[in-house]
Amino acid sequence: MWHKTAVIAMSILILGSVAYAGVLSGFVTATGKRSNADAVVFIDEIPGEEFSPPTKHETMDQVRMVFTPHVLPVLVGTTVDFLNSDPAPHNVFTVDDCADRFDLGSWTKGETRSRTFDRPCAAVILCNVHPEMEAYVVAVPTPFFAVTDDRGEFKINDIPNGTYSVRVWHPTLKELSQKVTIAGETTLEVALNR
Repeated sequence: MWHKTAVIAMSILILGSVAYAGVLSGFVTATGKRSNADAVVFIDEIPGEEFSPPTKHETMDQVRMVFTPHVLPVLVGTTVDFLNSDPAPHNVFTVDDCADRFDLGSWTKGETRSRTFDRPCAAVILCNVHPEMEAYVVAVPTPFFAVTDDRGEFKINDIPNGTYSVRVWHPTLKELSQKVTIAGETTLEVALNR
């Protein structure tokens, strides 16, 4: 009898929590670009809520003289491990004040250096050994974010229902901010311009 009651109670809790979680999905058009990839869509902030950074580090690799991924969104406070998977030495640095203009030095294949991004920031990541290399770490204030694919599609799950400012950031186009009400399944379609 107790087992059956516990199962029913757990089912109600699970169904109840799903009712309060919304989904934001949609498309971002990067006007004038060959691809709609690399736009970061995120809930700007949720009043009264603070989010602890994950204990697990994120990774940005250096493979075939390219930073991978090209755009890495993270929750503020997240530590990013910069791995060198190339046979050549690489360097990681940024000139952005919001990331404290760090320079991690140079290191060889298989080595990793780390950096914590402890405030909101869109930091360009560069390599002074290979000036053609460029990527971005975008530190955002909530864990509700996604990066668009080549078609511009994105999906963010488990957002508390409510009205929020949704921001869309892109490496070379103007940032956009828009109020969106999350209530179950919500769709957003925006176009970014120069």
